Amino acid sequence: MTRKKVKLAFIANDTARKATYKKRKKGLMKKVSELSTLCGIDACAIMFSPYEAQPEIWPSPPGVLDVISKFREMPELEQSKKMMNQEGFLKQRVSKTQEQIQKACEENNRKEVTQLMFQYLAAEKDLQNVRNMVLLRQLTSVLDNNLREITMRMEALKMESQGQSHGQASNMVPQPENVAVKAKVEQDEELNVNAGNTMQRQQWQMNMMDRNGGGNGMVMPMPVQNFNHQKAAFYNNPFFKGNGM
Repeated sequence: MTRKKVKLAFIANDTARKATYKKRKKGLMKKVSELSTLCGIDACAIMFSPYEAQPEIWPSPPGVLDVISKFREMPELEQSKKMMNQEGFLKQRVSKTQEQIQKACEENNRKEVTQLMFQYLAAEKDLQNVRNMVLLRQLTSVLDNNLREITMRMEALKMESQGQSHGQASNMVPQPENVAVKAKVEQDEELNVNAGNTMQRQQWQMNMMDRNGGGNGMVMPMPVQNFNHQKAAFYNNPFFKGNGM
């Protein structure tokens, strides 16, 4: 849970102011101790209050004297370099607050002018009745800025679309190296097919030569016994017998 923002103003109630002092005093002493331990720096704290007879000192009187003596040994320019009194602190806070107010006013003015611009563009208000030159200049500035942003966005989209079309075209157009590799692969495949066909023809011829006579090129005559047996089977066929052959 976030802490509630505390209003930096004098606490009028005595009881509440005393309780706040005791609580904040412990927290401040703790922070000084942590800062000195974690960062290894020389620090001290002295607090005077109407609620205590003796001032609150950290870490100890000798430690405070040691830090003060080191501070006095520094040049005066270095001593006052980051020193700030109550008046300077308040001036700094006032200046910072004024800057924040100025930025908020400018932002509110910009939003109001933008809203008026949309109303005039939507014909909800008549621009002919405007006689304020400052308002017209502000409207012109807002319109110019919006048109500039629209133009930049259109150019960015155009460049993006051109880049995508260029990438697609480069993917579709074959590169010279890819064409050469593809032609080499097709040539190798054709050579392999031709070699395979040649080998098949040679194997077929060798098989025919083996069947016809063991590869000496001579046709061996069929044995007479086998020929007569086939002839007898042919003429004993019932078809030829029924036809009187």
